[in-house]
Amino acid sequence: MTYTWLYAVVPADTGAPPPDTPGGVAGEHPRTVGAGGLLAVVGSVPGPDFDADALQRRLRDPQWLEPAVRAHHRVVSATAGRALPVRFGTVYRDDDRVRALLTAHADAFRTALARVADRTEWGVKAHLDKARLDQARTEAEAATGTGGPPDDDRPGTAYLLRRRAARDRDTRDLADAAARARQVHLALTGLADHSTEHPPQPPEATGVRDPMLLNGAYLVHRSREAGFARAVRGLREQHAPVLRLELTGPWPPYSFVDLPTGDGAP
Repeated sequence: MTYTWLYAVVPADTGAPPPDTPGGVAGEHPRTVGAGGLLAVVGSVPGPDFDADALQRRLRDPQWLEPAVRAHHRVVSATAGRALPVRFGTVYRDDDRVRALLTAHADAFRTALARVADRTEWGVKAHLDKARLDQARTEAEAATGTGGPPDDDRPGTAYLLRRRAARDRDTRDLADAAARARQVHLALTGLADHSTEHPPQPPEATGVRDPMLLNGAYLVHRSREAGFARAVRGLREQHAPVLRLELTGPWPPYSFVDLPTGDGAP
């Protein structure tokens, strides 16, 4: 027994995935299921490993999850530009359930396809760049002979003054960086067809100790990708050394597709 893993929805004239399309989450070769003037890019996965309970266990297993997510992304990327990427982990009992989904929601799928046609997703993350900011401040203070809390002959008082000054400085730096991250997002939103913000990722997820102040996603037409990348470089220079900007992409438009998935999961 097999189930049907759903990767993406594409226009009917896209055709079958080429033979060199990367293998899917179970190593299977992707194929298509058609209905409603659309094609679903799917894969046949073994039922005992992908029923509801088994899939939930797999989703909690990092050793399976990481390569599976990469495989899902590779299949979606092979049809990028004309594809609606489907949320990872969307599984149906059989192909007929997928056909029913395409038929029932054909208008919604076609509207979404038009929205992302010839567009890709770009991600921009902004972190407070504390190390560079502190270095720039130290160099400026050394050059001008300024900096540091007021002098005090009492050691305990001097220590407290230094701690207070450092705490106040960190608070000001964070507020300044947050305001700059907001400016970056607004500037990039003006260059994109659509934009959205994801919750900032914690240091445990990124491996970066400095706080993340922007986790933005931007839907950009292919004809404007180069200009968008130049704009990010300009903003990176403009807001250094306070912010560190990271640009990633192009990606399939995961953040800009909210598809109906119907009821057909095993």
